[in-house]
Parts: sequence; C-alpha cells; structure tokens
Amino acid sequence: MEQHRITEILDRPISQELLARDLLRMAYVAKDGTPRSIPIAFAWNGSEIVLCTTKNAAKLHALRHNPQVALTIDTEVHPPKILLVRGRAELDVVEGIPHEYLEMNGSYEMSAEQRVEWEAEVRSLYDGMVRIVITPTWAKLIDFETTLPSAVEELIQQRAERQHA
Repeated sequence: MEQHRITEILDRPISQELLARDLLRMAYVAKDGTPRSIPIAFAWNGSEIVLCTTKNAAKLHALRHNPQVALTIDTEVHPPKILLVRGRAELDVVEGIPHEYLEMNGSYEMSAEQRVEWEAEVRSLYDGMVRIVITPTWAKLIDFETTLPSAVEELIQQRAERQHA
C-alpha cells in the first residue's frame, strides 16, 4: 500500500478518534509458531504507533524473530468502528520509563494523588523498558457507513451485478 494512501486513511477523523483510544490488540506469531493476539496500551505520535513493555516480555523474542504485526483498534458499540493496521515492529530498549508509557496510561481515571503513587510504583519496578515502534505499512478503516469489510463490499458488488443482468 502506498504511503499517501495510508496517511489519508489514518488522517480521517474516525481514524484519529480510534488512534486516541487506550488499547489496541496486537497480533503476532509467537516463538512456537502459533498466533497470538494481545491487548496492549499504545500511543500514536502522528506517524508511528508506540507500545511499551517489560524487557523480559515473551513477545519480544517473537518480534525479534518475526517483526510483522497486525493491529486492531475498535469501539464496543454497534455498528463498530474498526481501524486495522499492519506494520513492522522495531524494538528500542530504553533506560528508565519511556514518556509514551506514562502518556498512554494517563487517560485512566486516577486522582492526582493516585497518579503520583502509580508513577512512583512504576519507576521503582522498571529499570528500563522496550519501546515497540510500529510504522504502518497498510491501513483500513471500517465504519459501516462509508467503508465496509472487503468481503461485504464484494457481496454488494455481486448483488448489483446480478440485479443489472
């Protein structure tokens, strides 16, 4: 998929709403060759999706072996709004706590006092983390108003062809 098309999809208002959410699901191939899909907090910096994890997370071994990932960000209402993204994960080991980790966990409802306690706990637990940086190489927005799943679009086209035949 060409970069300008990816950018156009990700810049749509619905995509921007979804990219401002707290959690996505990341699918990857585990080291035993089986698929995994995990919920994980994320941050969108305008061009990349950034996830943060512990330096000993099992997913890191798998991502080093096969960095291809598929991401889903969606809503819980009907009809859902769904943003599908594919990309390649790049791993960046950092000392301390990445600012994205603190930002992506900033939308949870915490009092100012709870936030201070949470941050102190995080800083005492982690001596460093791994930033998983994903640059989108493919994107699709499904809003069930202007865009549909590809298979449904195909069925609609086939029905129209039958009706006009």
